[in-house]
Amino acid sequence: MQVHAVPAFQDNYLWVIAQGRRAAVVDPGDAAPVQRFLEARGLELAAILATHHHGDHVGGVPSLVERWHCPVFGPAHDGVEGLDRKLAEGDRIEVPGVDLAFDVLDVPGHTAGHIAYVGNGAVFCGDTLFACGCGRLFEGTPAQMVRSLGKLAALPRETRVYCAHEYTMSNIRFAQAVEPGNGSLAARKARDAARRERGEPTVPSTIGEELETNPFLRWDAPEVVASAERHAGRKLAGGVDVFTEIREWKNRF
Repeated sequence: MQVHAVPAFQDNYLWVIAQGRRAAVVDPGDAAPVQRFLEARGLELAAILATHHHGDHVGGVPSLVERWHCPVFGPAHDGVEGLDRKLAEGDRIEVPGVDLAFDVLDVPGHTAGHIAYVGNGAVFCGDTLFACGCGRLFEGTPAQMVRSLGKLAALPRETRVYCAHEYTMSNIRFAQAVEPGNGSLAARKARDAARRERGEPTVPSTIGEELETNPFLRWDAPEVVASAERHAGRKLAGGVDVFTEIREWKNRF
């Protein structure tokens, strides 16, 4: 499986999965950069996969469908229009044209019906899990997001995490405010800063790297708990409370 990051807008990545001369695209918020990429590589678009309904993830779908007449896969319960196949947890899809299969996870929190695609050593998680961060809770609850992130955290550590935005350095700055004693986080900052200086994406990361450095997966780590309680000015009852506090802290950071 070849996965290519196609930049769009200010900080989005539209993921093109290529096999031979055919391709699928995940979360094409803008058709134009996807079309330019396909033309430059001589690829035919065989399928579109959407994770949730936000415009920067599905805005390019109508134009791409008009050009390529390809099927669109997406969440059954998130208000995405024009789907040929509506998906929910437990579904497994064979992606046309690229000879790949993905299992579907329900990962609500950022939106009410957000899904992720898991397979071939990768997870395409939209705006649920970011490199060293997680999505804002626009429609879901903290408890939902904790469950969703827990599903992703339970994937094999070597799973590559294809999130949809280049937020890594700002996320790392926040993570260091929460867990300044995390040596793995300091090493990640140096490594990813060097990547950005070279003009390279910082993603994909891996589930293992996120477990070691991402405060939104580390709500039971002693320093994260202590920082969250210090910020809240009170004792916190458990993982959901810790997550809620650091998510609200990040919203204002």
